[in-house]
Amino acid sequence: MEGFSGIKLKLDNIGALQTFVHAAEKRSFREAGQIVGLSASAVGKSVQKLEEQLGVRLFHRSTRSIALTTEGKLFLERCRRVLGELEVAQAELSQSSQGTHGRLKIGLPISSTLLVSAVSAFMKAYPEVDLELDISDRFADVIDEGFDVVIRTGKPKDSRLLYRKVGEFSWCLVASPDYIARCGAPKSVADLQNHRCLRHRYSETGKIAPWELAGQDDENSRAPETFTVTTVDSIIQLVLDGNGIAMLPSFSAKCRIRDGSLVDVLPGTANNTGIFYLLWPASRYPLARVRAFVDFVSKYLTEQLA
Repeated sequence: MEGFSGIKLKLDNIGALQTFVHAAEKRSFREAGQIVGLSASAVGKSVQKLEEQLGVRLFHRSTRSIALTTEGKLFLERCRRVLGELEVAQAELSQSSQGTHGRLKIGLPISSTLLVSAVSAFMKAYPEVDLELDISDRFADVIDEGFDVVIRTGKPKDSRLLYRKVGEFSWCLVASPDYIARCGAPKSVADLQNHRCLRHRYSETGKIAPWELAGQDDENSRAPETFTVTTVDSIIQLVLDGNGIAMLPSFSAKCRIRDGSLVDVLPGTANNTGIFYLLWPASRYPLARVRAFVDFVSKYLTEQLA
């Protein structure tokens, strides 16, 4: 392992790094010791030896608690990556002959037929894998809730996760032929003020998803919030029923535009874009079934969004 702050660290005992990571995550030498089978004193000595090797202080210590220093936070991220890679190597050697049998817990956002189609294709290709699907718009904790893989549109910030970018997509404004027959089609972004707009409200934050529109110069030209709803599925049904204008991801809208159930309104006006990411705990990537799912779905989505 490359030295920290320019110092070469000899890893005679990988357990020292694992002990440090447990202490950092639990913020307690005692709780870390319970995990690795050492006394709090032994954990403290192990950490102290690491600090001496590195030449930096990893923890602020008091009689009741410990807290990572700035250097400790950086070292924690490095340790997680190193230990994850070691686990990958070990698991690849030990599991190379075990195949893909087993269960996967997968998290998907609500109302993405494209993602469900990807999972469906995976199920046909790997019938030996049992799947548990959790479909929700909430921001699930991948680690604490035991997910094997989660698909999201936001780039992960958790250093405990590995991720793969699998495709970008655009958005478009749509309305039903019935709505346009009754209310007409907007001729400009500013004209949206005279229309019913169906807006998505994030259930976790309560904020309304912005419509980034070309030619949207000021507050007076912003789309109104006639109706807000926390699930995209509901927005799709409402717009199909002729209740207003909605912004949908292109992969959800294009088949409906093709069959005539929706009409592309103000084409090329929506500037919103999105990116799908596959996220999985670093320690679980070695599992053959996780690797198979990540590779298969990545290829499927990349091809569909190309």
